[in-house]
Amino acid sequence: MSILALAAMDKLLRKSGAKRVSESAKNAMREVLEDYAEKISDKAVKLAEHGGRTTIKASDIKLAMKT
Repeated sequence: MSILALAAMDKLLRKSGAKRVSESAKNAMREVLEDYAEKISDKAVKLAEHGGRTTIKASDIKLAMKT
């Protein structure tokens, strides 16, 4: 099950200059972004746990993106 809306993918691609966006492009973008977000989330959870916290902070997300 997907988390991100296809409309959001369309908006992102159009914001980058696309005039038209196919359904397959929206689906591909969603798949890539959800995969990337899952990897970042996993790292952020580990960082919070390492810090003795159960709450994920913005700093965990930002640090997870750098590693």
